[in-house]
Amino acid sequence: MRANWDLVLEKILSHSNYEDLSVLFHLLLTEEERSAVAGRLKVFQLLLDGDMSQRHIAAEYEVSIATITRCSNYLKNMSPEHRAKVQKLIG
Repeated sequence: MRANWDLVLEKILSHSNYEDLSVLFHLLLTEEERSAVAGRLKVFQLLLDGDMSQRHIAAEYEVSIATITRCSNYLKNMSPEHRAKVQKLIG
């Protein structure tokens, strides 16, 4: 069986209320995966804000330096247009 990410996105987009999305994400992701996604989102927000060092982010939010480095590298390698879009999406 080959996973189809587009189908996942379509299912997510077909629901607009909090309760339905919560049920869907609890079905699709373990507690650990949900926590990892939430942590990664917070890391991206903090890196985009630029107010905290990577070490401070790691200590304050209990996120690994490896995750912070991956997020930071991803941001450094994206185009200014893509970065602006990401900022708008998660800012």
